[in-house]
Amino acid sequence: MSARAISAALLIWCSAPALAQEGAALYAAHCAQCHDSEAQTRVPARSAMQAMSFDHVLGTLTSGSMAAMTKDRSDAERRAIVSFVTGKMPTSGATADADGRCAQPGSGFLQALDGPRWNGWGVDAGNSRFQPADMAGLTAAQVPRLRLKWAYAFPGASVSFAPPTIVGGMLFIGGTDRKMHALDARSGCTLWTLAIDAAVRAAISFAQLPGSDQYAIFFGDLRANAYAVNALTGALIWKTKVEEHAAARITGAPTLHAGVLYVPVSSIEEAAGSQAGYECCTFRGSVVALDAATGKTIWQAYTIPEVPHPTGKNARGTQLFGPSGAAIWSAPTIDAKRGAVYVATSNSYSNPPAATADAILAFELATGKLLWKQQATPKDAFVVACYNADKTNCPEDHGPDHDFGQSPILVTLHDGRRVLAIAQKSGVVHALDPDDGGKILWQTRIGKGGSLGGSEWGSAADGERIYVANSDLRFKRDGTRQLDPTQGGGLFGLDLASGKVVMEVPPVACGERPQCSPALSAAVSLIPGVVFSGGVSGFLRAYAPDGKLVWEFDTAQDFKAVNGVPAHGGAIDGPGPVIAGGMLYTNSGYGQWSGVAGNVLLAFEVGTE
Repeated sequence: MSARAISAALLIWCSAPALAQEGAALYAAHCAQCHDSEAQTRVPARSAMQAMSFDHVLGTLTSGSMAAMTKDRSDAERRAIVSFVTGKMPTSGATADADGRCAQPGSGFLQALDGPRWNGWGVDAGNSRFQPADMAGLTAAQVPRLRLKWAYAFPGASVSFAPPTIVGGMLFIGGTDRKMHALDARSGCTLWTLAIDAAVRAAISFAQLPGSDQYAIFFGDLRANAYAVNALTGALIWKTKVEEHAAARITGAPTLHAGVLYVPVSSIEEAAGSQAGYECCTFRGSVVALDAATGKTIWQAYTIPEVPHPTGKNARGTQLFGPSGAAIWSAPTIDAKRGAVYVATSNSYSNPPAATADAILAFELATGKLLWKQQATPKDAFVVACYNADKTNCPEDHGPDHDFGQSPILVTLHDGRRVLAIAQKSGVVHALDPDDGGKILWQTRIGKGGSLGGSEWGSAADGERIYVANSDLRFKRDGTRQLDPTQGGGLFGLDLASGKVVMEVPPVACGERPQCSPALSAAVSLIPGVVFSGGVSGFLRAYAPDGKLVWEFDTAQDFKAVNGVPAHGGAIDGPGPVIAGGMLYTNSGYGQWSGVAGNVLLAFEVGTE
């Protein structure tokens, strides 16, 4: 180590107590209201942040998803806060990125683009999350023989929330480390990495770049940037910021169709707007259509047509705005027959509540014109302050926070009729008629609902059933912000024609397992004869159509990662399993709300025994 490096390390070490002391005071004044609240479910608790690296949290505060919340803090204050919440100090040098590199990077890849693949969030334009037999390469009879093949770990992370895309023998995945990773799908070795502006939690789409011989991947980050990157080399092709609002982010996967990338825009203003001094709220969700070849905007359609305007002042004299909200958390669904793109929206953030919040919206593919809307929960104006001690910015007569977190699924039934099906945080599953202006066909309740209740991130459907996981996650009522091991869970299969429940798997009890909930919040995935569902408990399970358990794996454990990073699995939430070419991939680790933190992507294949 050089003399300069030693001096820097000594300075950091000597200043650590003072830095942590200052950070504790700053945290108490500006952060504790949300991160220490037992009722707060949208942000990680301090215990979860202790599993993160100093550099990761600092990046989140300076240029990541929390930059809007810390814009009034100096660089020194941000570093002090990070030192306090992580209990760590900055690294003295750059982290090596060479471990786990493929011996011959790029050799032999993209040779079978028409072979087994899982491309994008929902595997098809209808977002069905149903992988056909020829693409899955995995039969129901083989599922009980699935064995772990390799683990890949994201450094300094407490969540693993970005699903992989598998095409041509390559695996593409983003992460909280603000990098895009390209791996060998069979072995997990690293082909290339690319540093980007912010974390990626959405799925990736792969396609040939229009008008070019390049193959590209398309994705979005938590600073509302959309990217096109060369799939073979990791070279940036273009980057477009799709929304200038400081709280904007991309949490749903952009959907690629006919040379156009349809980007859903969400935000973190639901949390930022909870501060009494914040002028809540001015964000509106939108869909942005980009030319896939150039990244140039073709059109942007807002989910709330009206521009937010001053509506009054809160009890502390801060100006309030509305209408706002109706963010899009999930991937858009394409209906080529109707020339439409379908999206599901979140709740309003402020009064007056929008008629397009908690709704399914249909926009014209070519122009972004609103074709029709179907609202599921009216008058649902809500920010996270509604659960905090300081409710200053909570809208009067606030709603239940029953927004949609998943994509609508477009399915053609065996008799030729089409259904647009989606489950909601209210605990209700809805079926609409895409050929009759979104007319309601049926509605079936499968859960109690709540802020972290009902169905969260995604369902799966074939031509006969929709499979829905129920969260209904709850916390103990003892002021500890600990998960209630007795509440939540259940997996359901509903007949798509009638809405009748034809399969029900009861919640699986936690027993003495720590930091456990039976809640099933992660998206489910489907192959012929098997439905896969990961739980907050850390278990990934596979069920037959009659509800019989056929396979399970406990992901909440330590692993030896192929890239040499300390690896641990935990709660499963967000994306669901990805199946392609005889292998199954799942994320594990979600310390967002007292679940077990983790940082791994796990890959399974069929064993020979």
